[in-house]
Amino acid sequence: MRHLSAEMLAAGPEPTDVITSAGSAQLGLAVLVGIAVIVLLITKWKLHAFLALTIGSLVLGSVAAAAPDETIASFTKGLGDTVSGVGVLIALGAILGKLLADSGGADQIVDTILARTSKRAMPWAMVLIAGIIGLPLFFEVGIVLLIPVVLLVAKRGNYSLMRIGVPALAGLSVMHGLVPPHPGPLAAIDALDANLGVTLAFGVLIGIPVAIIAGPLFARFAGRWVDVQPPEGLVPQRPSEELERRPRFAATIATVLLPVVLMLAKALTDILVDNPDSALQRVMDVVGSPLIALLAAVLVAMFTLGRAAGFRKDRLATTIEKSLLPIAGILLIVGAGGGFKQTLIDVGVGDMILDFSKHWNISALLLGWLIAVGIRLATGSATVATISAAGLVAPLAGDMSTTHIALLVLAVGAGSLFFSHVNDAGFWMVKEYFGMDVGQTIKTWSVMETIISVVSLLFILLLSLVV
Repeated sequence: MRHLSAEMLAAGPEPTDVITSAGSAQLGLAVLVGIAVIVLLITKWKLHAFLALTIGSLVLGSVAAAAPDETIASFTKGLGDTVSGVGVLIALGAILGKLLADSGGADQIVDTILARTSKRAMPWAMVLIAGIIGLPLFFEVGIVLLIPVVLLVAKRGNYSLMRIGVPALAGLSVMHGLVPPHPGPLAAIDALDANLGVTLAFGVLIGIPVAIIAGPLFARFAGRWVDVQPPEGLVPQRPSEELERRPRFAATIATVLLPVVLMLAKALTDILVDNPDSALQRVMDVVGSPLIALLAAVLVAMFTLGRAAGFRKDRLATTIEKSLLPIAGILLIVGAGGGFKQTLIDVGVGDMILDFSKHWNISALLLGWLIAVGIRLATGSATVATISAAGLVAPLAGDMSTTHIALLVLAVGAGSLFFSHVNDAGFWMVKEYFGMDVGQTIKTWSVMETIISVVSLLFILLLSLVV
């Protein structure tokens, strides 16, 4: 396990060009005030997270006695760097998810697996479905897509709603917090300059057992604690889609997994070949890059999903156009989070943490997790927690190996999932879809999120001992 020590930190990254001469006490106050402003704006005044992060960054710079023009420059640089690093990937992921949903490919995956699943194995099938569907979809989109299916299955098959609903939520949440191309992990990878392929491989490796523990296994207890029936008004009568046909199951699965396979192949080539002059490695560096991998998946999906469902050129164009509209807010939040992160770094907070950490005997992975937990509890946003925590611990990554930087990304992502409660939009979505009260939602959804966060951290720390 990697721990912070004076020797490690002495060989750490070059100091940043700090834009203020404030001391540690003033910087600490600036961080607290800046985060408090963001929390209050998001939770009390219900301000959009983009505006809250922008205002919080300006407040942070002001309290840290940085010149306003330099604070603005830092925020703008961070926003631009983050959007340029992950914006295109988020857009491509949104297109792929929309094609999957509109073509009937998602329904095909669900129907095929459920048709071959016994009642005893249904919770395991639901976590599998959620994991597969959750790879290219944003968490909120995944909920909207999967929960109606969960309600249908529970109603028609007379299943306990918690026994099959919790595994579906666990599969989606694990993908959202630990596995790129989701916005949070992508932003943390960008902030920490981590290797995407290695992070993806570790995220999947850790995510599988975590999803099992927080899904089918925990669902046994959740089903005893909370017994609710699917809300009648929300159980959909499956509409007959106006589609000529649906994509085939094998083609749909292959399309969804294509970018994952390409990125993992690049990571494996980097490990096994490790020769910049190798033609194979040069090819895989291009083919396995996130941009090309996701772009390839989108282009393939136009045929294997869109054309297979009978989409004409105009229908494909409309689907792609509609997929990009909802992500404007996500891009702005992620970008503003990057701006807040850069402001934290430029006022010297990163160096301050390094100085304090010289005397701590604490794992950098645990520190990243704890910071993300604090911000998650305060703001309710997993994405804001991931981006902000990644910015705070970025200086600690300077002396870490490629594998440990990837684990630091996952530690931050795991912390960002801790105990979703009333300031999280996902909390209310789950509450309403399942027809639960606040207490029941805390017993099931909030506890499940906490299990994912804590168990992920344990696996991350164990893995750090052997890589």
